Amino acid sequence: MSNILLNVNGIEVIYNHVILVLKGVSLQVPEGGVVALLGGNGAGKTTTLRAVSNLLAGERGEVTKGSIELRGERIEKLSTAAMVDRGVIQVMEGRHCFAHLTIEENLLTGAYTRKDGKAAVAATLDKVYNYFPRLKQRRGSQAAYTSGGEQQMCAIGRALMANPKMVLLDEPSMGLAPQIVQEVFEIVKDLNTKEKTTFLLAEQNTNMALRYADYGYILENGRIVMDGEAKALRENEDVKEFYLGMGGGDRKSFRDVKSYKRRKRWLS
Repeated sequence: MSNILLNVNGIEVIYNHVILVLKGVSLQVPEGGVVALLGGNGAGKTTTLRAVSNLLAGERGEVTKGSIELRGERIEKLSTAAMVDRGVIQVMEGRHCFAHLTIEENLLTGAYTRKDGKAAVAATLDKVYNYFPRLKQRRGSQAAYTSGGEQQMCAIGRALMANPKMVLLDEPSMGLAPQIVQEVFEIVKDLNTKEKTTFLLAEQNTNMALRYADYGYILENGRIVMDGEAKALRENEDVKEFYLGMGGGDRKSFRDVKSYKRRKRWLS
């Protein structure tokens, strides 16, 4: 494995002082990797991303155990602004754009923390338009009047305007047509290959995520129940049955199926 950029070690997250959402989650994201957090609704994917980007406080959540390190530095207590300074940007679920601003104005809001001058920002804007030609066509349109796919591209493009080292992408496929989802993932892969941007993405569309990620972690009820190289997960019978919709019959919990094997693996 290459250099570890992000190391999440045994974190617990509690909301409103009582609701335990994450129960000892550990994961690693290598520099320049694409890592997928998989699992159904309510598994804890969004909470994990928010713990990394320090957006939990706004949701009355906090990391109560474990540690989160970025390049070896503990980051649990840093502000979101300090995380942006370190190159970590989160793209929220639900395509958050400023509805009354144009696409281009939206993109430029992503560059407000930059201190490297207008020419550098203009160069990044060109680059974003290169990756998202559709945004270039629509750059004068108010975001409110663009399609869901265009808004998702705008949200990712805005994150790129900050020149991030790592992008946390929450449910990029949600509510989008399959063809648009593929387009978005192709761009993610392209950015990863050409710009060396690291991605940690939370995604319910397991099939799509495992086609584009290098490595995956499967969450269920706030715990990681399985992880591995994306290719190995794609070919795993249990993953096929529970997450790729290829199995039949009644589904028990994925954890019930795996608990014996997992215990054996942990004890070995």
